[in-house]
Amino acid sequence: MLTTIIAIYTLYVLITIYTSVMQIGYINQAKRKEAILLNPADFLKAGNYAVRKEKMTLVSTFFDYLVFIVWMGVGVRALQENIMFDNEAVLNIAIVMGFVVINSLLSLPFAYYEKFVIDKEFGFNKSSLGLWIKDTLISFVMTLVFGSLVVWGIFLIISNFALWWMWSFVFIFAVIILINMLYPAFRATFFDKLTPLKDEELDEKIKELMDKTGFVSSGVFVSDASKRDARLNAYFGGFGKAKRVVLFDTLIEKLTTKELLAVLGHELGHFAHGDIYKNIGLVGAMLFVMFGLFGNLPETLYMEMGLSPEPYVLMILLMLFMPVLGFVMMPIMGIVSRHNEYAADKMGSELGGSAGAIELANALKKLVTENKSFPLSHPIYIFFHYTHPPVLERLKELGVDINETDSSSLEGKCEANI
Repeated sequence: MLTTIIAIYTLYVLITIYTSVMQIGYINQAKRKEAILLNPADFLKAGNYAVRKEKMTLVSTFFDYLVFIVWMGVGVRALQENIMFDNEAVLNIAIVMGFVVINSLLSLPFAYYEKFVIDKEFGFNKSSLGLWIKDTLISFVMTLVFGSLVVWGIFLIISNFALWWMWSFVFIFAVIILINMLYPAFRATFFDKLTPLKDEELDEKIKELMDKTGFVSSGVFVSDASKRDARLNAYFGGFGKAKRVVLFDTLIEKLTTKELLAVLGHELGHFAHGDIYKNIGLVGAMLFVMFGLFGNLPETLYMEMGLSPEPYVLMILLMLFMPVLGFVMMPIMGIVSRHNEYAADKMGSELGGSAGAIELANALKKLVTENKSFPLSHPIYIFFHYTHPPVLERLKELGVDINETDSSSLEGKCEANI
């Protein structure tokens, strides 16, 4: 059984590497051709950025594979032999969180390289080393505290219920919903500073837009995200009356009022169509399958690993295989998500009036430019990784030709290095 488990994980790694290699080769060829949507310099720069990120993914994927082999071979057993507590609950929490801490430390070099080498080179990173360390420590402490509570909850369920896997699924699913509800408050408390939108005219137009779809929120806020990153973004967080509309200050700076309203119209389209509940349902289905599989593992697997089927072993195996199950589910989730994005684009354009499609197209183009998103991808990469349709397909679905959008950023010569 252990051989089968490792073979499944190996197949996942090989497919991941294959899609990355295909994507790198595709972009390296496409970036040298005629620029699409971006000016020649930005087109080449976006291509180079995508390739650099994908090469790092290749390295991290191979590294994660080696770490997985070590955990399955000797790692879990080493934790069991070196962490000892008389209290069973404390023992389970210590071993599982020891696994989490070690994995977090192993991932730090990749996070640092992405932030302070790749993102800095391409103009995204605005964070200082001190701020990054502070953010990392806060995230680490929150993971320890809340992770320990979750592990304790699952331990109690496994210890007291025959169908522990079903009740564990219910528990984790409830935790995920709770996280979605509390995320804006936690982010505002520990990371970004949120302030009420001061532009009264824009605030009024946003509220008019929300009224059209029945969206009720606790307010429109601006995040000082520019102190960490130059990318443009916005999000709706929370549930019920606790929902917030959060705009990155970079988004307000770069988009016109009409373009910003078009982007928010798109997000409101997701709300009107109940997409957040669809996504939660898909995640729930994935979790149910995952807990169902790991709740019925044969005891021979534990014997081959030299372990007993303790709760902490089950939890560690679940976390080790979560990327595999996520990868298997991703094509299904991607198909649903891309369909939802088209529908949200349509509603966003309709909410914007007669010129709504053009304004949304202009906003999409600016998002691509500012976020250095290469507009082309290999079909197999789209199938396995894309939750949003390629921007060119979105413009086509909106019935907007590239030449109809604001073409000012397409001017200029290519001065980037190949």
